[in-house]
Amino acid sequence: MPLVTNEDARTAREVLDGLGPEGPVRTPLLPVPEAERSAPLLLKPESLQPTGAFKIRGALHATAVLDERTRARGIVAYSSGNHARAVAHAGKVFGVPATVVVPHTAPAAKVAAARALGAEIVPVEVSERESRAEEIAERRGARLIPPFDDAAVVAGQATVGLEIAEDVDALGLPEVRVLVPVSGGGLISGVAAGLAACRARVRLVGVEPELAADARESFYAGERRHWSVAARTGTRADGLTAQPSEFTFAHIRELVDDIVTVSETEIGEAVGFLAESCRLVAEPSGAVTTAAHRHRPRESETTPTVAVVSGGNIDRAALVSSLAD
Repeated sequence: MPLVTNEDARTAREVLDGLGPEGPVRTPLLPVPEAERSAPLLLKPESLQPTGAFKIRGALHATAVLDERTRARGIVAYSSGNHARAVAHAGKVFGVPATVVVPHTAPAAKVAAARALGAEIVPVEVSERESRAEEIAERRGARLIPPFDDAAVVAGQATVGLEIAEDVDALGLPEVRVLVPVSGGGLISGVAAGLAACRARVRLVGVEPELAADARESFYAGERRHWSVAARTGTRADGLTAQPSEFTFAHIRELVDDIVTVSETEIGEAVGFLAESCRLVAEPSGAVTTAAHRHRPRESETTPTVAVVSGGNIDRAALVSSLAD
């Protein structure tokens, strides 16, 4: 598949705008005063989306562009949580059946949210979720909506990058560093496409947990490196345990400037910092970018940084634990 372009991002935004109040919201850039740095930190709080994460953009766009006959047969997804909720939301918006295959280890709050939106939940072992979803889709004649390995999904996520580009230009920033969580690579691929028309000089940096650093290893090797499920599911950032596909890795290899990692302690500290200092609830997966800004400063002393807070769906106990840390 060809890479998703800035034009694809703009077309996707028109589709999503056409959904009105049932579509995603345009999240702002929120400034965070930091006395120890001269350059500002700007948060892109996708945690404020109706489903609590950026995934709503890709799921709604991928569903919206289906022809009515195909869409009526239903939509199917596999997900550890946020994509599940987004696809369930898309099913409700379009009035079609939604089925989501989730691992037994998926956070209970995320699964409950998808079920509350009317989705059928199919729990399986982590290693079986993709194959089971494909089997269900084929058997029912439904459309599989992958969490990232799909051009329509990535085009929907690209609207995040469009908004960042417009806001950075409106602020008159000559340069900016944009930090984006990396898992399957759909978000950072889309952000890269959306940023393509930004007038500022952009340095795009991916962030992932040290315990699930397959994308960073692949980035520096110049080819995809496989990590076993067991090797990448030990992190508290449960939404960042997927691996980039050939499609998304092509975007990463060509459009991303660097990928850095953060520790579990740093992720937990960032969740607490966002809640206490920014009044923003973020799940560990969404807090990795703030963790990178705080603990991997590099350009952040002099260059404005945009940190994408990709989601805020966190269990109460996990949030309390991070605040206690």
